[in-house]
Amino acid sequence: MINVAVLGYGTVGSGVVEVIETNKDVIDKRAGQELHVKYILDLRDFPGDPYEDRIVHDYNIILNDPEVSIICETMGGNEPAFTFSMQALKAGKSVCTSNKELVANHGAELIRTARENECNYLFEASVGGGIPIIRPLNVALTAERIELINGILNGTTNYILTKMAEEGSDFDYCLKEAQDKGYAERNPEADVEGYDACRKIAILSSLMTGKTVRYEDIYTEGITKITKEDFLYAKKMNKFIKLLAKSRELDGEYYAMVAPFMIGEKNPLHSVNDVFNAIFIRGNTLGDSMYYGRGAGKLPTASAVVSDVIDCAKHGRKHIICIWEEEKLSLKSVEDASRKFFVRVSEGSEDAVKKLFGDVDKIEAEGITGEYGFVTPVMTEKEFAQKSAELPGFISRIRLEED
Repeated sequence: MINVAVLGYGTVGSGVVEVIETNKDVIDKRAGQELHVKYILDLRDFPGDPYEDRIVHDYNIILNDPEVSIICETMGGNEPAFTFSMQALKAGKSVCTSNKELVANHGAELIRTARENECNYLFEASVGGGIPIIRPLNVALTAERIELINGILNGTTNYILTKMAEEGSDFDYCLKEAQDKGYAERNPEADVEGYDACRKIAILSSLMTGKTVRYEDIYTEGITKITKEDFLYAKKMNKFIKLLAKSRELDGEYYAMVAPFMIGEKNPLHSVNDVFNAIFIRGNTLGDSMYYGRGAGKLPTASAVVSDVIDCAKHGRKHIICIWEEEKLSLKSVEDASRKFFVRVSEGSEDAVKKLFGDVDKIEAEGITGEYGFVTPVMTEKEFAQKSAELPGFISRIRLEED
C-alpha cells in the first residue's frame, strides 16, 4: 500500500480524493499497488464529509509519518506551499502539484531537490489542467528540438473572447457572464490581464529550453482592451481573436510573449472555443502536434494530479529525469520580433497612413463609422511602435499571427 497526503481540500484537492476513490480499481492496477489517502491537510474542519476522519491541521503530522511517500500539493500560491514542498522532498517524499505559481517561481529548484533526495516533483496539472502536456514534453517529445510552442492556455479569457465573437457583446458584459457561470473569479485580473497564461508559458518555455525562463521577463498583454468593434473587423477579414501564449526559437535565440492575436482559418487554434484550451507544438523533425481539452476544472485538473501520483508510485524512489536547470535564460526582446499588425485609425488619416506604412488596403466593417482598419506590412515591434506613435487618429492595434 502507498499512503498519500493531500495538502489543501479546496476544489482541486477534493477532486484528487474523489478521483482516487472513484477510479480506485483502475488506479491501483496501474500504480502496481493500492493507493490510500491517509491525510488531508486543511485549516478548516469538514463535518459530515465522507473523509472528515482524515483531516489534519498540522503539516508536521504528515511530514513526520514515514508511511506517507507521496504528497499532493493543491494549496496554490507560493507560501506555505513552497516550504511544505521543500520539506517533503528533503524527507524523500515525492510531491505532485497543480500549483502553476509555485512551479513557475521555483520549478528548477524543486526538481533539483527531488533529484538529490531520490524522489520526484511532478507538475502535469500546472499547465492545461487535464490536458497532457508536461509528460509529452518530458517523455514523448524528448527526441525533438522544440522550435515553437503556441497555445490558448486560459479558459476564462477564451470563453470571454468566444462570447464577444458570437454575441457581439462588449468585454464587461461577457466578463460578468463568465463570473456568473463560475468561469471567472470575482477578481479576474490574473486571467484577463494575461498573468495566468504567462506563468504557464514560462513553465513550458523552461521545459522547451532546459533552462529557467522567468515569467517576469515575458511580455504580457491581456484582453481588457479588446472591443466588440475589433470582432466586427475580424469577421470582415475572416479572422478570429485569441489570447495566445507563445514561445519560439529562432536562430538559437528565444522569444516568449502573451498577447491577443488575430488568426486565420488555417491556424489549428482558430476553432478552440469557450473554456477549452489547446497547445500547439512544432518539433524540428516531428513537425506539428496539438494537445486539446479542458484546461481547468475540478476533475480534469485532479485527474492530472493523480496521473502524477501513479507515476510516482510506479517509480518508487527512482527519480524521473526532467531537464530544467536553474540557470536563467535571457529572452530576446519582443521589440525585435517581426509580424503584421491590424490597425484601426480615424477617417482622415489616409495620407499619414500611406506615408508611414505605404499602400495598404482600407478595411471597413459593417456598422462602424468614422474610422477604418488596415493591415501593415511585416515589420518589427519596435518599428511599428515608432510609426504608430506618429500616426494621427491611431485607435488601436492587434497583432496578426501568420497562417
